[in-house]
Amino acid sequence: MKVLFIQPRYPDTFWSLRHALRFISKKAVYPPLGLMTVSAMTPESWTKKLVDLNASFLKDEQIKWADMVFISAMSVQSESVFEIITRCRAFNKIMVAGGPLFTEEPEKFDDVDHLVLNEAEITFPLFLADLKKGRAKHMYQTDEFADLSLTPVPDYLLINNSHYASQSIQFSRGCPFNCEFCDITALLG
Repeated sequence: MKVLFIQPRYPDTFWSLRHALRFISKKAVYPPLGLMTVSAMTPESWTKKLVDLNASFLKDEQIKWADMVFISAMSVQSESVFEIITRCRAFNKIMVAGGPLFTEEPEKFDDVDHLVLNEAEITFPLFLADLKKGRAKHMYQTDEFADLSLTPVPDYLLINNSHYASQSIQFSRGCPFNCEFCDITALLG
């Protein structure tokens, strides 16, 4: 199985810091930790590539190469997500999507083959098991929260570290606050 992980582009907002990154000769602030973690959960026999649209461009050849395309995104990346979906559909690629955008509004993504929502540590193994049996469902959800001590180390082999201004380490999820502008507590507790 050949899998292409695609990190959608952040628009020129607080999230991208695109103009400031030029001063330090970097292409993006952080690597796509979620996709790198999901990659670490895939079978070792799979061939994997990652394209971060904040650090490089997506080429048609990359899409054609893949058997499946995985996307993860936040709401701010919606425009880029719809462009990716359109391009992948043009090549009849199987798409798997997860992350906050898809978890919050799954009804907007009926054209995505498989939605693996909420906590990937819980829902992704279910998807993989069904995929192996040839009967993967459209949507996988949970209301449980993941035990981060069981989360694998992200697959750092997929990225070029020199493209990023910083690295991050995930040591918790959720938030003790309930700010009205934020979806973290709704998604992660």
